[in-house]
Amino acid sequence: MSATENAAPLLVLKKITAILDAFSLARPEMSLAEIRAETGLPHSTVQRLVTNLVHEGMLDRRGDHFRIGLRMTHWAAPARQGLDFLELLTPVIRRLRDELGETVCIFRESRGSRVCIAVAETRRVLRRAVEVGDIMPLHAGSAGRVLLAWNTDLAEKVYGSGLQSMTDRTITDAANLDAAVAKTRADGFAITTGERVSGASGLSAPIFGPQAELYGALTVMGPTMRMPYDVCASWIEPVIAAAAEGTRLIGGSLPSEEMPIS
Repeated sequence: MSATENAAPLLVLKKITAILDAFSLARPEMSLAEIRAETGLPHSTVQRLVTNLVHEGMLDRRGDHFRIGLRMTHWAAPARQGLDFLELLTPVIRRLRDELGETVCIFRESRGSRVCIAVAETRRVLRRAVEVGDIMPLHAGSAGRVLLAWNTDLAEKVYGSGLQSMTDRTITDAANLDAAVAKTRADGFAITTGERVSGASGLSAPIFGPQAELYGALTVMGPTMRMPYDVCASWIEPVIAAAAEGTRLIGGSLPSEEMPIS
């Protein structure tokens, strides 16, 4: 395929985007002439693309005016919900950070790894650097333990994928990791020390979504010198309370004992 042929779909997409961008809350409806004036596109192009957009439900027609179609609102719902969840959860992790003094994150599973989707970083100089978008393995660390504990299918895949040693405390035996995951589910939290990074500790608890599905893991992390096991254990109650608050804020519910693990 030539470079010109490759560019053609992108040019059409840019024109469609320009048409959709022309609509706003201040101007929710426009005629073809107004769309042409707003986008600067030729009459024939606007007419052809608007007709196609109406056919696909991306625009609705009312007489000689057009507005964003209901199909677009359907697509927007998942994105808006995800954004709203993070907006709701960010104050929770910031308050927990201020209460405990250590970095607080939220991790979710993605393509067989755990990804940081939100972080409230400690104000202390000595810290474990973590940023939104960081990708980490599921088999090492307290967040991974939580993400595996409420997802049997994911856990089985991880057990069979080969458990790479990252420190001398990483669990590399599938049976031992399965036992640790089962304990996490029974306890409702996980504490790990030095599994992914030597000298670092983590304490995690689950956040559940509207269908009692696991949304993610709320994690407090920091240097083991400040977060030895007994300190982590003393923080279990506030961490579980923060995770429960997060579950409530996003309209989640706790899974029942009878509910099968996803």
